Amino acid sequence: MSDDIGATLRARAPYTPIHKRPPLHLPGDARVAVWTIVNVENWSPAAPMPRTVLPPPMGQPLLPDVPNWAWHEYGMRIGFWRFLETLSSRGLKASFAVNGTACEIYREACEAAHEAGWDFMGHGFIQRPMHRVEDQRQAIADTIEAIRKMTGAPPRGWESPGLTETDETLDLLAEAGIEYVADWVLDDQPIPLKTRTGNIVSVPYTVEINDVVMSAVQLQPSDEILRRGRDQFDRLYLDGEKAPRVMAITIHPYLTGVPHRIKYLEMLYDYILGHDKVVMWTGAEILDWYRGQTA
Repeated sequence: MSDDIGATLRARAPYTPIHKRPPLHLPGDARVAVWTIVNVENWSPAAPMPRTVLPPPMGQPLLPDVPNWAWHEYGMRIGFWRFLETLSSRGLKASFAVNGTACEIYREACEAAHEAGWDFMGHGFIQRPMHRVEDQRQAIADTIEAIRKMTGAPPRGWESPGLTETDETLDLLAEAGIEYVADWVLDDQPIPLKTRTGNIVSVPYTVEINDVVMSAVQLQPSDEILRRGRDQFDRLYLDGEKAPRVMAITIHPYLTGVPHRIKYLEMLYDYILGHDKVVMWTGAEILDWYRGQTA
């Protein structure tokens, strides 16, 4: 069974080295397309938290887990609005990866993201791995409908909670009308992924320039998003002289939206914006560019 799954997975994204692909060209001979993904999630107070900042007292998990739930809730009350100001003041738009249920729970934040012109992406119905979802098809449909109800249009992109997929998730997403996904962190350029109803596009995402990894898992210093993000950009900018690259910046309101980290995100944007030959896009804009290049 595991060999069959492995073969199916590899067959979705046949191996093609970047130097053997048809050439791509960004507008104005730009070298790098940068996109930001803001993740907004529903952490149920009645369930174990997806992540924790404090270990349970005496090693025994307790519910409700007030301190860890409140740690996340701070992000929606305060941190999200710092993101909105940081991006809007620089004329930038984010891709907004949102749980379907968060569209109602955090309605004011979702409305603000919509008003700012952000690109809404499905991010599961609640914050739970796709492997633990009883009916994936229904959860995907419910998420799409929640976003359509909020914005007037269905989402074009999808990022699974924790980037999790079963062997059929991609097929179900394509059948539901999703056009691009961010779960496949295997390239610096968009690539087609095969599904049973045709191709879906993988837009390059990141587990490296991702504040969950840096701040919640690796417990790096507050300025890590600046240091690592700057180094990531510099190399992609150099590589982009030969073939354009895509850089993702992935942030969560409860992590990078806190007072001791937000200035480093602002400094990273200002560093990137100090370069020419860079486009600051959303996932949907990257998708449209790639489709136009490969049509």
